[in-house]
Amino acid sequence: MGIETIGKLHTIFDTKQISDRFSKREFVVELSDSKYPQTVLFQLTGDRCGLLDQLSVGDQVRVEFSLRGREWRSPSGELKYFNSLDVWKVEPVRPGARAGGREPRDRDVPPPSEMYGTPSRADDDLPF
Repeated sequence: MGIETIGKLHTIFDTKQISDRFSKREFVVELSDSKYPQTVLFQLTGDRCGLLDQLSVGDQVRVEFSLRGREWRSPSGELKYFNSLDVWKVEPVRPGARAGGREPRDRDVPPPSEMYGTPSRADDDLPF
């Protein structure tokens, strides 16, 4: 499941080496889509941990992630459920970008002559 959001980078944690072959790095983004801002924890794994190296707390970022869930049974038999927001892309946002949508780009908008058509002299019936 691919999800995208935009928010302000609130906290960046150091990379943790979990095992010989697995590392993760967590960060928090403040989402202000509603009256009550939310601080949401995301995680990067493996080679993606370096995606935060060029970013700073306070930067507006776009985060593309997957919602992951898993079940775990404790040694005492208690069943628990965990969720994680696994990030595959995090990048700075240009001004004017909107959460849940693409940033507007000049190349996405055709020139006015393509949108409305350019009248030829034969179509022009104005007397002046």
